[in-house]
Amino acid sequence: MRILLADDDSVTQRLLSRTLQIAGFDPVVVGDGLAAWERLQAEYFPILIVDWVMPGLDGPSLIRQVRKTTFSGYVYTILLTSRQAQDDRVDGLESGADDFLTKPVDLRELRARLAVASRIIQLETRLREANARLAYQASHDRLTDLFNRPTITEYAESELARMRRTGQSLSLALLDLDEFKAINDSYGHMAGDVALRHVGQRITSTVRPYDWVGRWGGEEFLIVLPAADMAQAFAVAERVRSSIAAEALSLDNEQQVTLTLSGGVTSSAGRDDVSVDTLFAEADKALYSAKHAGRNRIMCAEEATAAS
Repeated sequence: MRILLADDDSVTQRLLSRTLQIAGFDPVVVGDGLAAWERLQAEYFPILIVDWVMPGLDGPSLIRQVRKTTFSGYVYTILLTSRQAQDDRVDGLESGADDFLTKPVDLRELRARLAVASRIIQLETRLREANARLAYQASHDRLTDLFNRPTITEYAESELARMRRTGQSLSLALLDLDEFKAINDSYGHMAGDVALRHVGQRITSTVRPYDWVGRWGGEEFLIVLPAADMAQAFAVAERVRSSIAAEALSLDNEQQVTLTLSGGVTSSAGRDDVSVDTLFAEADKALYSAKHAGRNRIMCAEEATAAS
């Protein structure tokens, strides 16, 4: 584990650095608070050992800066001080320090305090990882690993608001896997799951890097296309459709399954007051028209309205 040690006394630097190395840590030593702050901004250190009195930026001031900043993980801070008064210790704690060590540093006590710091860092890391897993599970579809319906809806609303601010248009493409029930009936539900994952992966690899893809429900997929008019959105959706249709899906039993998609595309272009719900409804209507017209095709909302 890496430790940043900030102390302007060369003797203390050498003594603590050697002790940290023997204890299995990887110390980086700087001579003042400003140098420590610059190093912290450049890379993450889980543990900071800092002297109270230093030129440029003292220990408590540095710790206050650390507590105002978001790093990739928690920075456990140990304040070195020769001050013994209770008021001084309270001031140090109020600055955000996690622990104190009194100078001259007792090396056995230092190792014990670092053991505590390591446990806290490990606990914080596991908690952060657990929270990240929960956040991912809450926002993604478990089968396809795409965004789930609430999340992709939220992104659509956010992108529509952003497009209005920038004077651009937002487009949506709603895609549906054709004859999905027949796939389940002919090859089994496991094959259906494989087909949905395959389609999700193919869509993600075909759309633009800044488009959003989510599973809308069942065998339906939604693409949110920022800064795209109807023609651009149609081109992306058609590229996805042709990519799916061009190559049969190979199952584990060497069976080949031909997959096709139907889709409906709509855009907010020219309509500053259009809502996300209206766009969803238009894309759904266009999708229905594509199904009714024979499947394996993309239709724009304008075509669907004219045909109805």
